[in-house]
Parts: sequence; structure tokens; C-alpha cells
Amino acid sequence: MYLFLAFLLVPLIEIGLFIQVGGLIGLWPTLAIVVLTAILGTSLVRSQGRVAMGELRSSFADLNDPTEPLAHGAMILVSGVLLLTPGFFTDAVGFALLMPPVRRAVFRFVRSRVEVHQFEMGSGQSPQRPTPGDVIDGEFEDVTPNRKPRTGPSGWVEDGK
Repeated sequence: MYLFLAFLLVPLIEIGLFIQVGGLIGLWPTLAIVVLTAILGTSLVRSQGRVAMGELRSSFADLNDPTEPLAHGAMILVSGVLLLTPGFFTDAVGFALLMPPVRRAVFRFVRSRVEVHQFEMGSGQSPQRPTPGDVIDGEFEDVTPNRKPRTGPSGWVEDGK
């Protein structure tokens, strides 16, 4: 139901804003603003995306929970889509999502409404750690015979004669 309302209300809001802004400043300045916000938004999304990828790599390298950097990356992606969509309302929401304090607030709100039942990192199987009685100390010696490289066929195929 919420998705239906979003698909209904967002275009109506955008049309109303286009009519109001276009009536105040004219057609060409309105179109110029739409194009400039798309260009500016693309560069900001690119830079914020690099920062988010750095934070995600850092969380993986430090073996920390990657939930927040992944959520920030997803919100940056959504903001890029909103900024490329023509309109003043979608641009305002897109620029808001590019601000880290807004993203943190959205993440806190979503995290408070989501309940995680289980979280596992890796293959899902815990590694078997050896107990002191399971370790066998030993030495080895390589006894592989030294073979000369073959010049003929490998032996898997016939000689061809």
C-alpha cells in the first residue's frame, strides 16, 4: 500500500513543483536547474560512494560488522537514482541522503525497526580448533624421485606413428 502511495504521490508532487517553479522563473531556467542538479548530484554520489566503499573495505579488513557501511552504500545508490530522476522533490531527498548525518539517522531508524535473528560470517560452519591432545608433531622428508623431462608424448596419447 505504501509503495502504491509513493508511485501516486511523488509524480503529483513533482508536477506541482514544476508548474510552480516554472511559473516563477520560466521554462529554460527550470530546465537548467534540473540538468545542473543531475550533474552536481552525479559528482557528489561518486565521491560519497568512494568514501562508503573505503569504509566497507575497512570493516571487512578489520572483521567488523559491515551492516552500517553496506546500508550507507545502498542509501548513496538510492540518492543517485533520485538525483538522476528529474524533479525538485526527488532532488531534495537525494541531496539529503548524501549527507552522512541524515544517512546515520535513517540507519538508526531502520535498525530500531528491524530484528536480526541470526548473523554469521563465513561459510556458516565453525572451524574445528585442535585441542592439545589432537596435535601430532613430526618431521618429513621429500622422497619424490628426480625425473628427467620427457621429450616424447606424455603417455596419455599414442605416439602418432
